[in-house]
Amino acid sequence: RQKIINSIRELGQLGFFNPETINPQLKNVRQQEGTVDVEFELEEAGASQIELQGGYGGGGFVGTLGLRFNNFSLRNIFNGEAYEPVPMGDGQTLAIRAQASTIFRTYSLNFTEPWLGGKKPVSFNVSFSHSEQFRVNQQNFREVDRSQRFLITGGTVGIAKRLEWPDNYFQFSQAISFQHYNLKNYQTSLFNFPNGFSNNLAYTIGLSRNNVGVNPIFPTYGSSFSITAKLTPPYSLFNGVDYATLEDQEEFQTNGEADLAKVDQERFKFLEYYKVKFQGTWYTRLYDKLVLQTNTEFGFLGAYNQDRGLVPFERFFVGGDGLGAFSLDGRDIIRMRGYDNSSLTTNADGDTVYNKFSFELRYPISLEQAASIYVLSFAEAAGSYNNFRDYNPFEVQRSAGAGLRIFMPAFGLLGIDFGYGFDNVPTAVSNDPSGWNVHFIIGQQF
Repeated sequence: RQKIINSIRELGQLGFFNPETINPQLKNVRQQEGTVDVEFELEEAGASQIELQGGYGGGGFVGTLGLRFNNFSLRNIFNGEAYEPVPMGDGQTLAIRAQASTIFRTYSLNFTEPWLGGKKPVSFNVSFSHSEQFRVNQQNFREVDRSQRFLITGGTVGIAKRLEWPDNYFQFSQAISFQHYNLKNYQTSLFNFPNGFSNNLAYTIGLSRNNVGVNPIFPTYGSSFSITAKLTPPYSLFNGVDYATLEDQEEFQTNGEADLAKVDQERFKFLEYYKVKFQGTWYTRLYDKLVLQTNTEFGFLGAYNQDRGLVPFERFFVGGDGLGAFSLDGRDIIRMRGYDNSSLTTNADGDTVYNKFSFELRYPISLEQAASIYVLSFAEAAGSYNNFRDYNPFEVQRSAGAGLRIFMPAFGLLGIDFGYGFDNVPTAVSNDPSGWNVHFIIGQQF
């Protein structure tokens, strides 16, 4: 019985079949031999999605175009008969995405092979991205200087393996990533140099467990958790640089005074940090189709060498729906309904610690293949802190509200939330609560 339940769950989470209509049929039951044949009745679902967004924000129009093929076949790339409209049939994922506005452009390509070698559930992933941001006049967003540019080019190679112990819900993952940051006549608060570069070479290791129920859009039972650590090499241990006295060293001075541009170029030539994140989610069926989702998150960014200090990248930005943000510097956008985007972050360049807790009641209106629709109500709290000394998990901002979700196979998840923030934001002058905020959800979940 348990093996049949596990098979139903894994078939539903593939994304190729309607999870609400999976129907196992037992045939040829042979009690004397202890064997049975199981036939699964499946209804094929659309495996590809298109993302098309347009909006006005940050003083200009923002457009997004994305294509995601969830049943791609790389080995049939030269087989004309396999194009529907691209080679299909091997369960691989190919995602292409472009986003542009008057002040930035970003492009990405992602490929995932879920069964590397074809015999075991070993997932292989490779991705590339390129982003370009232009200097904009903060008083007039229409004034954009394209001669001042901030470019980021990078890629990631990762592999993940399903474990057999403690149970086969566990997965162990590893990845190596590299980003090259290039500033061309671009002054930013992140650095003291307008022309220069920085490199981010990191190793990410993670352990996760996922036994969430059959339907990935509307789970009714199970849980998932993940803990990841992103680590750079400890360059300070072997590069021979005394970061505590950089400003006093002659090679980093100009006319007898410390040249902060040269100092920062040395400090951030290769980024050095460690970053730990945890997330846990539980689903509980309370009554009939009423489901409670419970979620908790935590993140921390630290430094090996306090003289070198924390890096200006890889920070946490808490608050809002996250749709207006584009990640150029490895930042994590933490969504918190009832507040404006990044409004709970105490530092303009991002915080180094955050935690979040949320409860969400969900009830389905329709779980048909054409469209899955459900309503929800939520209560959540989150806190963002500039450093670990300021961290207090009980000093949080709170919110509550209600929303609607619609999932269509061709377009992904769409939704709207109405959230009321009960507290003021950390940087606000007044003590007035944040009040009502409307959040739009496109292709993402809380």
